[in-house]
Amino acid sequence: MTASENPQTEIPQAASQPVASFTERITPDRFAGQTVIVTGAGSGIGRATASRIAREGGRVVAVDIAADRLEALAADLAETDVVTVAGDITKAEDVERIVAAAGERIDGLANVAGIMDDMTPLHEVSDAVWERVFAVNVDGLFRLSRAVLPVMLAAGHGSVVNVASEAGLRGSAAGLAYTASKHAVVGITKSSAFLYGTSGIRVNAVAPGPVATNIQATFASTLGQQRIGAAMATLPPVAQAEQLAASITFLLSDDGTNVSGAILPSDGGWSAQ
Repeated sequence: MTASENPQTEIPQAASQPVASFTERITPDRFAGQTVIVTGAGSGIGRATASRIAREGGRVVAVDIAADRLEALAADLAETDVVTVAGDITKAEDVERIVAAAGERIDGLANVAGIMDDMTPLHEVSDAVWERVFAVNVDGLFRLSRAVLPVMLAAGHGSVVNVASEAGLRGSAAGLAYTASKHAVVGITKSSAFLYGTSGIRVNAVAPGPVATNIQATFASTLGQQRIGAAMATLPPVAQAEQLAASITFLLSDDGTNVSGAILPSDGGWSAQ
């Protein structure tokens, strides 16, 4: 989370939070022979997830709207198998390109791409904010998952991990649009886990708390700032993106066997408060 350019939207509690300490430990060949699609792969949690899967032997289809970030990712992972697709998951033609780039085998899907809202409560939410947040956080995730699942069903196996949020578990972590969108992600996860439970496909979600990424949290509402800003005083230390990647890759991998329909709070204990 970062402060907005609007002087009414400073987030001193978030800005002052320490960053958690973490040392990544790679598991060689954990994803060997597997193809995994990762959205939002150009930065933050998506980048860390794509990087870890690639370094653990997987073929990664890295998706992001920013082509330059994907180029940088591919350059950093030159010795691994990374296919980049610059595209917008809210567009049907881009979803088709993503699935085509993956090919006939898709073992995993990490739906990481997402955007924040402006912390507005119900009576202040604009149509533009509502529609954009849902387009990316819900509609894009839905459309890409819908396109990928037939490939997994044909193979009789697969693993999907959606990035929800603490805002999918509580009402005090964000504005209405983002909170509603992440509750929708939780619902999509649980419904899919149940419906595909006998088809060899696991569907789970992680619910991050504060994470050091490029997604900005801004306050466009005085009420939002007063209520949510005060709640941020209880935030745990800000996690590194690699910590979320550790949670996501656990659920994606065979290490997550027998885990489906779970919403894993990877939040430094925030959900326990």
